[in-house]
Amino acid sequence: MELDLTKAREFYFQMLLIRRFEERCVELYSNQKIRGFLHLYNGEEAIAVGLMNMLSVEDAVFATYREHGHALARGISAKSIMAEMFGKVEGCSRGRGGSMHLFDAKTRFYGGSAIVGGALPLAVGMALADKMMKRNRVTVCVFGDGAVAEGEFHESLNLAALWQLPVLFVCENNRYAMGTALKFTESETEIYKKAAAYKINSKQIDGMDVIDVAKAAKRAVEDIKDGGGPMFLECLTYRFRAHSMFDAELYREKTEVEEWKKKDPLIVFENKLDEMGLWSEIDIKEIEQEIKTTIDEAVEFAENGTLEPLEDLEKFVYSEVSHG
Repeated sequence: MELDLTKAREFYFQMLLIRRFEERCVELYSNQKIRGFLHLYNGEEAIAVGLMNMLSVEDAVFATYREHGHALARGISAKSIMAEMFGKVEGCSRGRGGSMHLFDAKTRFYGGSAIVGGALPLAVGMALADKMMKRNRVTVCVFGDGAVAEGEFHESLNLAALWQLPVLFVCENNRYAMGTALKFTESETEIYKKAAAYKINSKQIDGMDVIDVAKAAKRAVEDIKDGGGPMFLECLTYRFRAHSMFDAELYREKTEVEEWKKKDPLIVFENKLDEMGLWSEIDIKEIEQEIKTTIDEAVEFAENGTLEPLEDLEKFVYSEVSHG
């Protein structure tokens, strides 16, 4: 994968946008502008950016409930996402989904899902439809290490392998799921080996390095479209914040978190760009200002958005038709 100045700037812009967007979300949540659950992606930005930039507009994406980064990197506007967080009709899910259920048909982003592992069988179904219709495209399914303990993880991988489906499984292994270290829940902690047991080509990569993620994703997508069947990437990563805004975070030491922050995807990328002689060519002040403007406009858009009227309460709700 060639990384020129334009692509380098785009990668850095997207990662920093995700970071700043979520930092603003924390403020808005504290001010009760955003309600409900809020799961932050800080520390994992390299995965979303490296992965989404290797997909075509025809490829499909299924994500977890920690999906703000995936949505932004996939091209859903900050305005649409922020309005959704505010519960406004102008949001990408009409304000009905909130933080955990972002959805956008135009970008083929088929949602965050509040159910752990819930997107896995959906992704397999989408990939099966593409194969049956002879459409040469990839369905990407992103999930966390906690999903590996769910039955649908094994069922989905098994069927994808049996039917040789065009699906890319991406495990964001942040080591703690909700709040239990992986070593206490899995006898085999190297998750990619579980995929290999189903005869799926699998690989473990550095999820803190956007270049490594992009290279691995590019190869995987190409192999799948060449008829190679399903692929599996285990991205080793670390979330800097608690599982959610309600998490007391008693399961790990603050010193561990601070040690991992030295591997911040932004810092890792800065250092790599410096080695390539590209970092000095990137105007950070310009990027920061552009991002601030983008987020300020998104917040204003959400503030001025429309709350759904009460009479629409049952709109989009299915019920049996009475024949009486």
